[in-house]
Order: sequence, then C-alpha cells, then structure tokens
Amino acid sequence: MEEVLDKKIEIDKSNWQLVKFGDVVFEPKESTKDPIADNIEHVVGLEHITSEDIHLRNSASIEESTTFTKKFDIDDVLFGRRRAYLKKAAQAKFSGICSGDITVFRAKDNLLPELLPFIVNNDKFFDYAIKHSAGGLSPRVKFKDLATYEFLLPPKDQQAKLAKLLWAMDAVVERENEVLERIELLKKSELKKVFKLGTGNNRLSKLKDICNVSSGSTAPQGDMYFYEGEFPFIRMQHLNGLEEDKYPVNFDLINLKAIEEKRLKLFKKGSILLAKSGESIRSEKKAILKTDSYVVNHLAVLNNYDSHIMKEFLFYFFQYFKLSSLISQTTTPSISLSDLGRIKIPIFELEQQKYFINKFEQIDESKSQIKSKISSSKALQKSLINQVF
Repeated sequence: MEEVLDKKIEIDKSNWQLVKFGDVVFEPKESTKDPIADNIEHVVGLEHITSEDIHLRNSASIEESTTFTKKFDIDDVLFGRRRAYLKKAAQAKFSGICSGDITVFRAKDNLLPELLPFIVNNDKFFDYAIKHSAGGLSPRVKFKDLATYEFLLPPKDQQAKLAKLLWAMDAVVERENEVLERIELLKKSELKKVFKLGTGNNRLSKLKDICNVSSGSTAPQGDMYFYEGEFPFIRMQHLNGLEEDKYPVNFDLINLKAIEEKRLKLFKKGSILLAKSGESIRSEKKAILKTDSYVVNHLAVLNNYDSHIMKEFLFYFFQYFKLSSLISQTTTPSISLSDLGRIKIPIFELEQQKYFINKFEQIDESKSQIKSKISSSKALQKSLINQVF
C-alpha cells in the first residue's frame, strides 16, 4: 500500500462527471419527539466526533438528559457544521440522535454510501465549508451552501473499486491504532504493578519531602513581551503533542523585558510539570522540561529532587497517579500546592528505579514508533483521498 501511495497515482477521470454535492447527497431532516419510545440508544454531540477521523467512535447514552431531536441512521455522515475548521465528519455505524450543530449527510442512489466519508474528508471540501461559514465566534455553514460544492464523481462501477481501495488504506490505520491501544494498556498494567501493587513493600515519602513543589508565573500579556523573544515560556497548551510523551516541543518565546518586568522564574531542564488549575487537570497533563524554561502559573513545578528519587521514576509515578482525584470543589477546578505536597510516593532502591525506568522507556519507545507509523499512514491516506477527490 505504501509503495502505491509514495508517488502520485494515475487515475483516469475521463469518464467522470462533474457534479454538485447536492446532486449526490441530501440532508435527511428526520426527528423524534420521544427517543426512548423510538428505541434510540445513542446521542451524539460535536464532542463525540474526532477531528479528521472518518469513524464515529463515541456517543452518550439516551439515559443521559438531552434536548437533541435530529435523527441519523447507519452509514450517514455526521458533519460538524459549527467551526468547520475543526474538520469533524464521521460515518455512523449505528443510528441515533445528534446535536443541531451537526448536519446529517445521506448518499443518494447515484453515490455509494461507502464513498461519502472520503468525499467529505478531503482538504478541498473542508476549505469550501470554512469559506462558506457565517458567524463570529462560532461560525456555522448550512447544507444549502455545501450543496453547491463541485467535484468529479466516477461511474457507479468505478465507485465500488475506489471504495475498496480507500477502505483498505483505512484498515491499515485501524490495525495500527489497535496496536497502539494494546501498548497503552500494557503500560497502564505495568504502571499499576509498580505503583499500586508494589507500594506495600516500600516506604512512602510525601512529595514535599523528596522535591521542591512550586508553580510558575503569571503569563506576560502584550506584544512588547514577545517582540524578538528568545526565551521559552511554557503554557498549558504546550503540554499537548509531547515528544516521547514527556517533553514539550512547542512554546512561546519571550524577551528579556518580560523576564525582568514580570519577575519570571527560570526552571531548569528536568523539572516536572503538572497541571494544577483549569479543566486541563482532568486531561492529566504532565511533562518534563527538556530545556531551561519559564512556566505559566497554571502548572505546578517539581524540581530539586532528593538523592533517593530519580526524576524519571517520579514522572512515571505521575503517569500512574490521577491528579484529578485531588480537585477541590470550586467553580474552576484546581489543586493546591499543599495537597500536591502531601501525595505519598513509594521509594524503591535506586537500582530498582533504574530497572523500572528502563522498562517504561522501552514501552514508550514502542509507543513512539507505532505513533510515527500511524502518522505516516494517515498522511498517505489523506494524500490518496485528495488525489481521488
């Protein structure tokens, strides 16, 4: 498959027909007044659709309270019409009801339903949807505007062959995702063995007794603090897309003016970052500084470790430990530094710590390799979709 997609594929489109999206797709406007009586089990909001994923993998239960009434069926594509730049369009393999911010696409007789998610999930279609969206903070696009989008459609017999090729590429990505899921389950199991089951045989120390527990500084505001910036400043969002699941690779660059006027504190590489305020706590965001950096005050910082604990071992402990269990019941989720400092850490002999670190790093390396393969396969898949449509 990769050999085929490594170069531009040759597709004879001489007998393909230029059509408008509305010629081959319609918006079914079906609704329900009593979803329970209609035996509906799935409720889908925008949050259940993953950006740039053709599969609808998540939903809420009908037992949860909902005001949604719009129905969708198996093989329909659910398109996020609000904030189309998020590129949310997934094909359903179950029926249910969905948010009004989702437009339901259903193939007409002249289009195979198997092709519909690929027609929608290409750069040209999303660009068109974004261009025709209206509104300020929450732009939305209507089906009547999407209906005028034009593309080349192959004859029905060729549609089946193309669908087979496109779904074969998708199967590659799905198999790799399954491997990644197994690796992640293995890591969770190994972390549990060490930090839950193995804790009883080792002494426990409070976090504040084995390292310094502090927090970052208020983020500088204003262009004057970033002009010709050269010093890294880590914000909460920079704990996404970590290198090796540990190290931030993105950051803002601040200047000396920011450091001096805002009295920012520099943290040395090797410091551990933990989300301590905001909804990001629930996402369990954690990282290790790969380079000396300044840090936002929404992050707790661990450093100056005791000689009996290795920073990598402590980081893996926090990959096991759920920070969300410490959230105080306030309007904005938060964790106090004093509560963090009272967390009890199992202290193993240094040789044991090295052994466990090595084991976890091997798992992380396998995880990194399969993530790289998934990224490559998705790029190939996207290239194929864009070449076909």
